[in-house]
Amino acid sequence: LVYETVHRVFDPQPLLGVWIMIASTVALIVDLATAWFLWALSKGSLNVKAAFLHNLTDAASSVAVLAGGAAITWLDWYWVDPAITLMIAGYILWMSVGMLKTTSRIIMQGVPPHISAGEVITAMLAVSGVQTVHHLHIWELDEAHCALEAHVVIDGEHGDCPAILKTIKQLLHDRFEIAHATIEMETEAEQCDPETGICSTH
Repeated sequence: LVYETVHRVFDPQPLLGVWIMIASTVALIVDLATAWFLWALSKGSLNVKAAFLHNLTDAASSVAVLAGGAAITWLDWYWVDPAITLMIAGYILWMSVGMLKTTSRIIMQGVPPHISAGEVITAMLAVSGVQTVHHLHIWELDEAHCALEAHVVIDGEHGDCPAILKTIKQLLHDRFEIAHATIEMETEAEQCDPETGICSTH
């Protein structure tokens, strides 16, 4: 778009504003209909969300082009053609950067922005029988699902390990929306070696 804009600035082309208005109106109707269809689905899929945002961008572009066509038709403002094109290019770039950040975080298995590792550890330590939590990792499987893995050291005198594990997993699900949790249960006598990270219970 930027290349074509620069080309038009140095080599202006005759434009028919009426045809621009007709084409942009048809495009606007199609884009709004598609965006409406994708809106409900966009909350559960990053791919659909990207398509939804793409349609919104197209709809906004169609509105801008429609206004530009009107300005060319009735005011002979031919300069609005490259100006609108640059605005659309900037908007597309801005939207792409936002999507790229989210996608990169998922690919790199980054911590979800709405979850604090410190708060997760504090909540897990509040469970009766839990002494310490280490080797904690939290990442996004996709934009709707998070995963966690951790080592939990329990009181050696507390024999109800399955109940503690169930309580922790329920806590992670209800409070932090973490449905995929892999937890290694350890006792104080069998916990990981701080130097090697090797656990005798593995």
